[in-house]
Amino acid sequence: MAAPPSGKVLYEQDGVFIHPSCGKNDDQDSFISGVLRVIEKENEVIVDWRPQDDTLDTSNILCAGKDSSSVVEWTPAPKEKSSRGSDRPNNYEAEWDMVTTVSFKKKPHSNGDATNHTNGESTWSFLFSLTDLKSIKQNKEGMGWSYLVFCLKDDVKLPALHFHHGDSKLFIKCLENHVVLSESPQDKLILLVNSQNKSPSQSFENLLDEPSYGLLQKWKKDPYTVTMGRFSKVTNYIFDSFRLSDPSTQRRPPSEMADFLNDAIPGLKINQQEEPGFEVITRIDLGEQPEVSRREPVSVEEWAKNMDSEGRILNVDYIKQSIFKGGLCHTLRKEAWKFLLGYFPWNSTKEERANLQKRRTDEYFRMKLQWKSVSEEQEKRNSRLRDYRSLIEKDVNRTDRTNKFYEGEDNPGLILLHDILMTYCMYDFDLGYVQGMSDLLSPVLYVMENEVDAFWCFVSYMDQMHQNFEEQMQGMKTQLIQLSTLLRLLDSGFCSYLESQDSGYLYFCFRWLLIRFKREFSFQDILRLWEVMWTELPCQNFHLLLCCAILESEKQQIMEKQYGFNEILKHINELSMKIDVEYILCKAEAISMQMMNCKELPQAVSEILGMESSSVTPDSDTGEDESGAVLSCPASQSISTPVIAANGTRENTQQMSETQSLAPA
Repeated sequence: MAAPPSGKVLYEQDGVFIHPSCGKNDDQDSFISGVLRVIEKENEVIVDWRPQDDTLDTSNILCAGKDSSSVVEWTPAPKEKSSRGSDRPNNYEAEWDMVTTVSFKKKPHSNGDATNHTNGESTWSFLFSLTDLKSIKQNKEGMGWSYLVFCLKDDVKLPALHFHHGDSKLFIKCLENHVVLSESPQDKLILLVNSQNKSPSQSFENLLDEPSYGLLQKWKKDPYTVTMGRFSKVTNYIFDSFRLSDPSTQRRPPSEMADFLNDAIPGLKINQQEEPGFEVITRIDLGEQPEVSRREPVSVEEWAKNMDSEGRILNVDYIKQSIFKGGLCHTLRKEAWKFLLGYFPWNSTKEERANLQKRRTDEYFRMKLQWKSVSEEQEKRNSRLRDYRSLIEKDVNRTDRTNKFYEGEDNPGLILLHDILMTYCMYDFDLGYVQGMSDLLSPVLYVMENEVDAFWCFVSYMDQMHQNFEEQMQGMKTQLIQLSTLLRLLDSGFCSYLESQDSGYLYFCFRWLLIRFKREFSFQDILRLWEVMWTELPCQNFHLLLCCAILESEKQQIMEKQYGFNEILKHINELSMKIDVEYILCKAEAISMQMMNCKELPQAVSEILGMESSSVTPDSDTGEDESGAVLSCPASQSISTPVIAANGTRENTQQMSETQSLAPA
């Protein structure tokens, strides 16, 4: 047999045969026994079959290169054309290098007979990348040996592989870790392949050629990859694919593409009266949005002044309001985030927090030991743990490296990121790991600089976010419905325009909601945005008002330039890393005040903002706005700080009373 692979072997099965006789006789002596492998190397997944023959000639390897011509006749490449590889070692590096050097002959159409090889000891071999695989044909169950036929994207069909020592199910399951397989509507025995490890632009180009069920299956299996890998590169997807050479025969109308994307989440369509909690929102005059200013971040000194001798926070409402209005200085985040995320109780003493950390440390390392002590053999028998590890490794490898904490391949930050996520799988094995969770953890770990504290803060964050990652995605659907309700109240005309352009389902906000704007703002800005949201002020679902603020800011350009479906999608995508976090926070707060001041706020909106369940803390003065919403006002304290206006400019220092920015508790 050929030398073992240098890449990571994900699957290996011997007793996989080629039947050169193509069923014309049952002469098993003519069967060619081989080994089928799936190998991962350098972010590429390769399917490799080779005979069990120590005298493998690399000039016989059949490769499906991106630029190769179709392989129709299984004829070895002429020796002179593969001379570059003949002197190489007989290993996987040499074989992969030969992808662009092996040539093939095209066989003219005939009566379909298989090629007769003069060498009965033929050492046929082939390998191809999963990115070049178009479909897999299976045989009917119970009809002899299980076999598979691979069809590549240039319509080349490789010889059928017959599994004499077991069936092909494990092989198919292995492939499903890297691509999405879906039954062809024309033939249930054919599995169509949707590759997920290609470049985003290639994925989008092929996506246009797939029926809607292809994207549906992708989204069901891996919503994160579809959202991040595809929608994040929507420029290539929409414009490169729509502007084809023959629009009359190849271009899909925007309305069809809208339906295509809307089908990605079952029942995603929003603003439908059959949806629970749906309420017809009539046009309501909300009045002008008030001007809102922001203050400087809370300093270490200000935090310390609000703490008693035993370490208790004296006025929680004041601290939360101050964080909401200005955020935190970076030095303070390591301590304050533990309170904001619920790891530390607000009324705890320093001693109580120290004891809690000791208990949590013991608990964390017991869970970590559970997966650390799993042997390779045990993990092979535990498919869920194996799948969790595989997904985590992929996500960690694509962590945003713009922050120095995560620079480099062997960076300790990346190692801790991996270990915390694996331990979380032990903590919540039912949910386990879903792609996208690493986006929520990486800023937390960066701030905490401590494995245990980062883990428990992440656990608290996931308590808030877990519905985003559940299999049925009901949490995502609910948020999109609620966002549509708020946006319609805020600007029904803009909503109507979006609907007229087949964009009324707001699917372009999916990424914003899934990982709380992590990919829309710079690393430092997301720290500020998250800590403001964690105060749970000024209302419930403030993140939806942030979405409204961003969309309203872009409304004029979208409508004045009469953007259609694809232009809207492109424009929203290109906002990433260009949004002013302070301006959007001001605008979202102004929208919240505008809605709270509305005397005829619809019931559905009141429920989304949590105004009906508003309560007042015992040590607070209270007041009511004109709409009757109960608002929380901490004990009269004043803060003398510079403020930032909604336009981002700094104003002179002024006295800002806490009563200037009341908020529901």
